[in-house]
Amino acid sequence: MSKPELEMITGMTWGWTGVRGTWEGPEAEHSMNEMAKLNVGWAGITLGAMQATAQSTEITYWQEPTVTDGEVRAAIRRAKEMGMKVVMKPVVNCADGTWRAHINFFDMDIPGEPTWSQWFASYGKFILHYAEIAEQEGCEMLCIGCEMVQTDKREAEWRALIAEVRKVYGGLITYNCDKYQEGNVKWWDAVDIISSSGYYPIGEWEQHLDRIHEAVSPYGKPFFFMEAGCPSREGSPLRPNDWSLPGAPSGEAQKSYYEAMFGACEKREWVRGFMLWDWPARLYSEEDAAANDDYCMYGKPAAAVVRDYYGRV
Repeated sequence: MSKPELEMITGMTWGWTGVRGTWEGPEAEHSMNEMAKLNVGWAGITLGAMQATAQSTEITYWQEPTVTDGEVRAAIRRAKEMGMKVVMKPVVNCADGTWRAHINFFDMDIPGEPTWSQWFASYGKFILHYAEIAEQEGCEMLCIGCEMVQTDKREAEWRALIAEVRKVYGGLITYNCDKYQEGNVKWWDAVDIISSSGYYPIGEWEQHLDRIHEAVSPYGKPFFFMEAGCPSREGSPLRPNDWSLPGAPSGEAQKSYYEAMFGACEKREWVRGFMLWDWPARLYSEEDAAANDDYCMYGKPAAAVVRDYYGRV
């Protein structure tokens, strides 16, 4: 497939974490239908696959709890039937709960120890599997990694993987670096579009946008936020990346965060959009929205902010 023209990305992350058995049926269809009502033009079809620990070297993407290939294809086709473009986003998680940013090995391969080469061999099979599905199903973009901070320094391995992906996938390729890491990836020239996770405190957007622009502009690539959002919880606008932060549910707190984020970013023409975090495959009931303190804005005041902003950009 050929690379599409890149207009403003009005996206939403759908289906996380990709639990087997949840991506098909009436609830999944209802979820995507409701998401589309917010003028969402891009669906981030996002699944998680497991490795046992941060030092494990096998990613078992074919096993439960990861969604089946049939579920992945069904979600992509449903989004496309509704007129949305699709970002295919396969993500690795650690089964013991360690955040993927801590996946790490010795800098040099040491006999008897798990190695970067072993891990990238497994990770490459994982990404290439979904790259082939993305090509077959006509996904406009593929995200080859997410918030893998300790891997970012492995420039040669990432460049080699991207070269292999391009042999089977012809759409846009991005890598989703973690917040604050935009200047630490030295291989941005190898992707088509630069992206990061935009979980910045509500009062600090301007300074971080200045920093990000300085870091990415030398590469001459488009930029967007592959993740961005805030829980509907008191205190979360100051720590939007912390999904476990104590606090009472607050739709107004989430709404104020989206207003500030969009307000800062719309003044920067180089910010080409968002893949907001997030929209589950099975929604809570709209009647329970006020008591829900997670990232999804379904039935909350922030939904109108997203709908209005996406409707005019």
